[in-house]
Amino acid sequence: AKQMVAFNKTAFDNNFRAMQALQEQTERMVNKFWEKSPIFPDEGKKAIADWMEAYKKGCEELKSTMDENFKKVEDFFKEAK
Repeated sequence: AKQMVAFNKTAFDNNFRAMQALQEQTERMVNKFWEKSPIFPDEGKKAIADWMEAYKKGCEELKSTMDENFKKVEDFFKEAK
């Protein structure tokens, strides 16, 4: 059971890092696009920036919650010995 938990935690961590890398790359591309676009209104830029910040915060909260829950499962199996 411990190996299964460790495997799932590693899989989650790896997929989360891949998702973060993709999001960061997408954010850089969007930023470059709107910086060079004279027709993109400031309100639109602010809306997208706010959305990206909310997304990042949500991802951080997800990661924190998952880490806490993996720790609880690991502790459960330690106590079950």
